[in-house]
Amino acid sequence: MGGAVVDEGPGGVKAPDGGWGWAVLSGCFVITGFSYAFPKAVSVFFKELIREFDVGYSDTAWISSILLAMLYGTGPLCSVLVNRYGCRPVMMVGGLFASLGMILSSFSTSILHIYLSTGVITGLGLALNFQPSLIMLNRYFSEKRPLANGLAAAGSPVALCCLSPLGQLLQYQYGWRGGFLILGGLLLNCCACAALMRPLVAPPKPHQREDVEKEGKELEVEKTQSKPKPLLDFSVFKDRGFLIYTIAASIMVLGLFVPPVFVVSYAKELGNEDTKSALLLSILGFIDIFARPTCGIIAGLKWVRPRVVYLFSFAMIFNGCTDLVGSQAKDYPSLVVFCVFFGISYGMVGALQFEVLMAIVGTEKFSSAIGLVLLMEAIAVLVGPPGAGRLLDATKNYMYVFLLAGIEVVLAAVVLATCNFLFIRKKPTEPAAELENGTVSAEMELLNKPVAAEEEEEEVEKGEKEVKEMKEKEEKEKEETSIPGYLPNGTQTERCQ
Repeated sequence: MGGAVVDEGPGGVKAPDGGWGWAVLSGCFVITGFSYAFPKAVSVFFKELIREFDVGYSDTAWISSILLAMLYGTGPLCSVLVNRYGCRPVMMVGGLFASLGMILSSFSTSILHIYLSTGVITGLGLALNFQPSLIMLNRYFSEKRPLANGLAAAGSPVALCCLSPLGQLLQYQYGWRGGFLILGGLLLNCCACAALMRPLVAPPKPHQREDVEKEGKELEVEKTQSKPKPLLDFSVFKDRGFLIYTIAASIMVLGLFVPPVFVVSYAKELGNEDTKSALLLSILGFIDIFARPTCGIIAGLKWVRPRVVYLFSFAMIFNGCTDLVGSQAKDYPSLVVFCVFFGISYGMVGALQFEVLMAIVGTEKFSSAIGLVLLMEAIAVLVGPPGAGRLLDATKNYMYVFLLAGIEVVLAAVVLATCNFLFIRKKPTEPAAELENGTVSAEMELLNKPVAAEEEEEEVEKGEKEVKEMKEKEEKEKEETSIPGYLPNGTQTERCQ
């Protein structure tokens, strides 16, 4: 789970854990906020769209669904583009797509146009920003990565608290068309965040400065001999840890997003006013803002970080049990308590989900792994909330919806913790000893460094050592030959008579 790599791939370079990484973190904070909050913020325009195009609520709800489907479902495409062109160019194009989609939507004459522009184009643009920003965050942070992930994940609740009131204000002042146009301009900030994603470059070594031409020739030979990096690395499926994580995450997503979708309707069903019911989401989001960075700090502790998978499992159990208890709520105060605890557990899950994936696959394979995981989660996202809605239509009781969501999240935690304990807990003795001594970073980097990369580094070091020895030998021979009466091998010559 250690070192970072440059955008081009094989050449490794140590993560700075600070410096320009804080600028990268700020960009990732904004991108995460736009990606997760925008599908929810667009919902404030739904009433106007229903009136404008004479459609139903279910028709407008497809806008947010398509946005989320594009955000998750285009994961493999993002991985291929990042591995081919690098993070910053992909994010630049993504920012332009995100803005273009909203601007085109402001000229729509039917709901289908909004599906294509806001749903597909803007959704693709946000996806092309979200995934590369996480990859860059992984490259810039190693020791402080749990904290960095927690701070970046806090962008989601912060943006939701800002974008929803902003959307309502824009709708009131300029209508939905003017609001879409202004939001399109706001999404151009994704391009500014992309400009912050400066690729890491390995510093030149001393011997490289001396023999530039010779090194250039050697690099050309290495490039011709080295195998090209695959655009999408399916070898991650050979990793047991990755398979367990993917299965558990897919089960978790089935129920994770259900309570925030239905809690407001649940409150209204109990006889509460609309404004009072909507306040529950504000409470949930406010708690979420502080829960994510706090969990990131806890996950970065020396004795917690090697066991971050179990902390993630605990967060899911906490979240699932909150759903189970919340299903028994019968009045507004009990729903407030539910939202407080759900905000804490939801923030923990949000702060840890990508940190755990980074810990499992390492930096080299993360760009491919996250794309494949998001693709699997996209299926669950499209099944989970609609499935809960059908259950509600059949039973007319919110209790069963929250019970189902809680069971799904708890099941995901059990799968992750149990399978990790049974199949992944055994490690080599030396790394384990280092871990006990507190050298967490060295152990993590050792576990996640690919075997091919280790062999390549050993060969390069061996070659450099041989070149150095040859140079020292030549210099020594020159010094010896410059002394009269001595041969190159150091033996004294016979004086000529």
